[in-house]
Amino acid sequence: MDILVLADNLPKLLLAEENGLVQQELSLMVLLFIAAMVAIVVRRIRLPYTVALVLVGLVLSFFPNFLGFSVSSDLILAILVPPLIFEATLHIPWRKLKKDLLPVMLLAVGGTLVGTFLVGGLVVQFLHISWAAALAFGALISATDPVAVIAFFRSLGVSKRLTILVEGESLFNDGVAIVIFNLALAAGTLSEPLGLGEALQEFFVVGFGGLAVGLVLGYVVSYIILKNVDDHLIETATTVALAFGSFVVAESFGQFVGVEGLHFSGILAVVAAGLMVGNIGFQNTSPTTKLTLDNFWEFLSFVVNSLVFLVIGLEIELAQLRPNIIPIIVAVLAIIFSRGLIIYTFSWVYGRVRPHNNIPLKFQHVMYWGGLRGAISLALALSIENAVFGADVALELRVMTFGVVLFTLLFQGMTIEKLIDRLKLANKLPQRVELQRRQATLFAKWAGKNELDRLRDDGILFRDIWESMNQVYDEEILEKKSELRAHLQDFPELEQEMYLQAREDALNAERSAIGEASRRGVISNEVHDELIIELNNRVAALDIIKKNRGLDVEDRENHHG
Repeated sequence: MDILVLADNLPKLLLAEENGLVQQELSLMVLLFIAAMVAIVVRRIRLPYTVALVLVGLVLSFFPNFLGFSVSSDLILAILVPPLIFEATLHIPWRKLKKDLLPVMLLAVGGTLVGTFLVGGLVVQFLHISWAAALAFGALISATDPVAVIAFFRSLGVSKRLTILVEGESLFNDGVAIVIFNLALAAGTLSEPLGLGEALQEFFVVGFGGLAVGLVLGYVVSYIILKNVDDHLIETATTVALAFGSFVVAESFGQFVGVEGLHFSGILAVVAAGLMVGNIGFQNTSPTTKLTLDNFWEFLSFVVNSLVFLVIGLEIELAQLRPNIIPIIVAVLAIIFSRGLIIYTFSWVYGRVRPHNNIPLKFQHVMYWGGLRGAISLALALSIENAVFGADVALELRVMTFGVVLFTLLFQGMTIEKLIDRLKLANKLPQRVELQRRQATLFAKWAGKNELDRLRDDGILFRDIWESMNQVYDEEILEKKSELRAHLQDFPELEQEMYLQAREDALNAERSAIGEASRRGVISNEVHDELIIELNNRVAALDIIKKNRGLDVEDRENHHG
């Protein structure tokens, strides 16, 4: 009888599941469209893209039935975070990370441990919750998210070393924070307290196990597939499988080897895998594949970043913030105090150990104020089950996390650019600014002259008027050209930059022309592929020249710093 009932209801169940899938897909498309519109708008206003997404997400949260998009900690941690971290590690040069690996690891490991206990201790004193719950909050809120800050670094031309310090710390402390958070949750569910030795053993096993998994899988992909398979589609698909696969293999390692309960850090596995591919795999593959990988991961990073920050805004329930304003204030003050103590103390200790490579005080200020919280903290807060610490405490921890994430993204995220400008860390060289001003003036004069010609050709402007105005424009254009040439003679390195940029633009135009010829059927697919490979080799050579010039500039900056 039950089987007959199930058979009768099966079409309805399948239809309901299909409708739910279509609704989720539609919601995803709407979110991506909103992200694209936000990206267009922020080009015209001085507002960080990620901050704008959070604000839009907050507005959308007032219309819960508008999207029907379900958000869970698994969606953030297992689906959105791995490609985000993998893309970031692809562009971290090991040569530079190795120079600052000691301070990065001090801040990522030591800083996260100290921050967990500092924040946890303050929360216990003022909010009277259990130590396990306080340490869980201290761990989850110690995971920094530098996405908005790094975007500013790139647009302002901030020193590459500062970028490495901020991004490197964030990539490693995400994994460390998750390990400590899980230990705190385990302590809250165990009848007997977790011993210090046992906790440290679990911490090192999970952390180093994750790094080992990522290194092995990254090595396999870099040396076996990227080196021997010359197909950009297969190689791109392999890196996607690596980004998600390293996370899954590490987190479910016990199932693969038959040891129940054994798992490693999936985030640290993704970090290690990304570093291997970015520093070894990219060297083993062809220029065409490298360009394809760069373009693909840049696009995927944009999509995932957009979804992450929209989700943050959607999940923060503003109605819950006001009744819990005291816990939120305590949490914000705790993370501000602990962050300052960690950055300045550990930087001072490192300076005593390595005085020749100390972290400049200006860098420390940016590292302190740039310690934003985001996706990882939100995902960990959403994963706290009511049964672990109780429903009231779980809700309080989530609301505190919402408040801290909102404060750091909106307040710190919107003021970090002013801090960078005030500390004069933006690489806005006066000669480069003057070059842009003279180029813009010359472009404007050419545009005015072209408009005059159009008015004359349309018969709107009389010839004698056109001749008098055109003569003025010709004289001004000659004058501006002379000024631009004189400026480039004074600063020949700017002329080299103009040449490299013009060469890159010309190569992009050639690529477009080849693609258009293929679409029109003028050339065959074989000829198209042959010409594109040749063109990509020239682009790769140009990238090497530009990278070497960038490294020379960076070395000079570090020497003077």
